[in-house]
Order: sequence, then C-alpha cells, then structure tokens
Amino acid sequence: MLCLTAIAALVVTRDVSAQAEKDDQIFNGKDLTGWSGNPKFWSVKDGAIIGQTTADNPLKGNTFLIWTNGPVGDFELHCQFKIVANNGAGFANSGIQYRSKILDTNNWVVGGYQADMEAGTTYSGILYEEQMTRGIMAARGEKVIWDKDCQKKVTGTVGKSEEIQAAIKKADWNEYVIKARGNHLEHFINGKQTVDVTDDCESKRALTGVLALQLHAGKPMTVEFKNLRLSQGATGRKAGNAAADDLRKLQGTWQAVGAEQGGEKLPAGQNLTNIMVIVTGNSYRTIGANQADRGSFTIDPDKSPKQMDIKTGEEETLQAIYELGPDHMRVCYGRDGVERPTAFATSSSDPRLLLIDYRRKKD
Repeated sequence: MLCLTAIAALVVTRDVSAQAEKDDQIFNGKDLTGWSGNPKFWSVKDGAIIGQTTADNPLKGNTFLIWTNGPVGDFELHCQFKIVANNGAGFANSGIQYRSKILDTNNWVVGGYQADMEAGTTYSGILYEEQMTRGIMAARGEKVIWDKDCQKKVTGTVGKSEEIQAAIKKADWNEYVIKARGNHLEHFINGKQTVDVTDDCESKRALTGVLALQLHAGKPMTVEFKNLRLSQGATGRKAGNAAADDLRKLQGTWQAVGAEQGGEKLPAGQNLTNIMVIVTGNSYRTIGANQADRGSFTIDPDKSPKQMDIKTGEEETLQAIYELGPDHMRVCYGRDGVERPTAFATSSSDPRLLLIDYRRKKD
C-alpha cells in the first residue's frame, strides 16, 4: 500500500505575506495572535508572553511558542526577557530559536539555532544548536568559525564571560538582540556582545527558518518576553522571499489528481487520487481513503529542483523535490530511506519513488 501519510505533507507558516519590511512589533501585548504553542504552558499577562511550568503542570520535553507569520532570513530581533527559577535548585532555562525547523508540529518541537538564556551564570548569550548535532556552537565570549568541514575554530573573543554575566540582571528584565546576516550570527545582552559566529558548514547551517521561544523541561520555572521587534533588511527579505512566496501559495486545499510509481501512471480512482490535503497554519492534514494524517515539512526553493523535507505523522523523514504553480503542484519523493530524487520521474528499477500531481481545490 502506498504511504498515504507522506504523499501530501504540506505545512506552511500562516500569513507569510505579512513579513515586515521595517521594524515590526511581532507580539501585540494582548494575546497570542500570530503565535502557536501549547496553551497549557503559554499565556499572556501584563503585556508579556509567559511560559511557565509548575509542580502540578510539569513539562516532560522542551516545548516552543512558534511565530506563525513567516520564515526569517537576514534579520535583527530585539526583545526583553525575564527568567525566574521557581525551585530550590535555581534551575531555569529558555532561549530564542531562529532560522529553525519545526520537527514535531503536534507537540510544538523546534530545532536549530538558539540564543540561550538561563537563571544560572553560564549559558545566557551562547549560541546553541537545539535538537541538532552541534550542541554549544559558541560559548559566551567566543568568536567562532565553523569551517567547511563542520569543525569549530575559536578565532578570538568578544569579551570576558564573567563581565558579560555581571551585566545581566537576575530575575529581572534584560534586553536581548540577535543579528543574523548571511552566515554571520551575533548575540547581545544589555548592549554587550556575547558571541560572534561565522557558520561555513554548508551541510548544517541554516539561512532561513522559523522564530520560536523555548520553555525548557525540568523543575518549575517562569520565562517572560515582551517588546519583541523584528527588522528585516533587503538581504533578509531576499533570503526569505522565495520561501515566503511558495509558502503563501501552498495555503489551502489540494486534491491529488494523478500519480506515477515504478515508471507507470497509477490508475485513476485508486485510493491515492481520493486524497485531499488541507494546509493551514503550521500543520497539514490529509483526508480521504479512510485514512488521515498530520505532519510537517520545510522547503528550500533556492535549490534546483526545489527541495522539500517531509516529516510525517509517523515520524518518518522523506526527502523530496517539488514544483508549484498558482493552481498546480507536483511532488516527487523517495520512501523507505531513498535519497532525494533529482528529477520528476519514477523508475521501474525502484518502486520506492513516487510522483504525485495536485490541483488546488476551489471553494
């Protein structure tokens, strides 16, 4: 049976056309409009976003509040944060994800670059790669190059860690600034630079992706954010516009109208062509053929052919390519561990390749 959970894994970020061309407030100070997260842990009070765990409402795994108004490329983000450990151990950890990937839509799990913050005295200001492979990419005070072989090289310093920490106010409001220009990443807290990173590791770096706020699993804690302001310059808009345009076009309902497998077209009327895909917010769902599924994906329209990485509801990751028009789309992907296709065709020698044609379903 065809893998129906993946044939149409299409997730987009809501209202991508609303990406700012100037310094924009991305939190309205009243509610979580424009953000998606677990309402058990995220709320708004007194003009601030609040993420909180308690002894009665613990968190088993890190969760995130995801900004739903588009991917970011090159940008500058300003915000204020306050983090408090509501426990005797003094533990509280959070962070700001940027250029990240949504790894688990149902549980709001995000991975990628993170500007770290904590109630302790070591990690605030570092660059951490959440849920990926590189861990601490730059400790506080480090100037770092990740070279083309994905090896870390400390090339200098931006300041002493102890002096940076001394400027951070404990259990009080502090200002975080993140600057991302191409592969150059910088963090600042209360005006002091904390890291300077150049990421030349092409296989692992990210030039676009989502923004999100982290709430860390563990002992009871509270983190608050307010006055979130995002500025994207011409370079940032160019980096994000191709993805933003395609994500906007993907919104809506798509009907599978044809398919090819093993070098042959599949007969009309098979279960496959009864599938509809509904794309909304940060999720997709498939309906039809007595099956349903939810999942997520990321796209890279700057590649040729355009690339898509699909995360199915069964936690399988599929590599795909896609073409997209106003009312037509086709996706070719490999199942069961097959590498990404290079052309929109299947072969009798490998039945694991599947090519699906879709038409936009009109209201």
